[in-house]
Amino acid sequence: MSGALDGIRVVEFANYVSGPYAGMLLGDMGAEIIKVEEPTKGDPFRGWGRVEYSATFGSVNRNKKSVTIDLKSEQGKADARALILTADVVIENFRVGTMDRLGLGFDQFTGANPGLIWCSITGYGSDGPYAMRPGYDTVGQASSGLLSLLTDIADPKPMGISLSDHLGGMNAANGILAAIIARGRTGRGQRVETSLLESTLSFCGENAARFFENGKVPGRATRTHQAQVYAFTASDGKAFVVHLSSPTKFWVALTEVVGHPEWVDDPRFKTKETRGKNYEALNKALGDIFRTNTRAHWLDLLLQKDVPSAPLNTLDDVFTDPQVQHLKMRVDVPHPKLGMVGYVRNGVRMSDTPNSVRFCSPELGEHNDEILAPLRPK
Repeated sequence: MSGALDGIRVVEFANYVSGPYAGMLLGDMGAEIIKVEEPTKGDPFRGWGRVEYSATFGSVNRNKKSVTIDLKSEQGKADARALILTADVVIENFRVGTMDRLGLGFDQFTGANPGLIWCSITGYGSDGPYAMRPGYDTVGQASSGLLSLLTDIADPKPMGISLSDHLGGMNAANGILAAIIARGRTGRGQRVETSLLESTLSFCGENAARFFENGKVPGRATRTHQAQVYAFTASDGKAFVVHLSSPTKFWVALTEVVGHPEWVDDPRFKTKETRGKNYEALNKALGDIFRTNTRAHWLDLLLQKDVPSAPLNTLDDVFTDPQVQHLKMRVDVPHPKLGMVGYVRNGVRMSDTPNSVRFCSPELGEHNDEILAPLRPK
């Protein structure tokens, strides 16, 4: 079966994560993704691995074709113009104004390709006082406030995943999909813009709404207290989490699991609000109990009582997990040099136009003859 975006051509002028991730998501949906790279080394992520393959690059560049174009040369600019004229969508994540300075900006193509959808991903937005600053993942997390919700401000630590970059890519893909639908009604393309700052701050909307309401600055612990979220270490050193949320039944069941049903009537813990106010005392009491037996023991009891809980998995745990295996989250794809390489499949399942990982990330310039040669004058 063909994908939902079968027949859509996307030209990607993008490196690292945000733009390539947006392109990859569209490629999983069946679009043809043509990745434009500089001729000598290509996307810098190609160098983040072994000589024959970079998993970092591969993770966001599957289902793509690679062409090499020197955008500083006249022939390269001519190739890029010809390629853009064939595109339904362009994705770029260069510094603000870069494509315009090359003579390859959106406005240069609206006449010849009126249906063109042009997506720009920047660090801080295309204008404003920070527009020209370099934008990378961690500065997006920090400037948006997200990092303050994930780490202890008194002892800050950066995150082990590029959240802002991936959020930027997801928002870009959403915007592109909406623009494709709008073009079906109007026949016109449009400019789609997002930034690491905008995408990440919009992701923090729940915390921001509460701040607008009460003026209190949230931190990492704010939601854990309100949502009754806990993390514990069992006697075998293995970690697990409990998320009580709002339904009282989960709290009652937890007290039964830990052998303290009297806590249901304890004034400190009787309501969600009082449990939030006395979070640290409850957390310590539960932690002391959970350290007396293994994680498997406690999770078995918690799940028997339908308490929302789970092991705090590391990635080696994740891919041996029965539910993850049932969902077929890992896919292995042939590689011309390595035999097979592994990816995590797209997180969305569609019954009639399924997403798919059809082929691994391309070699640098692998598709020059296929894509560029037909565009050049005979």
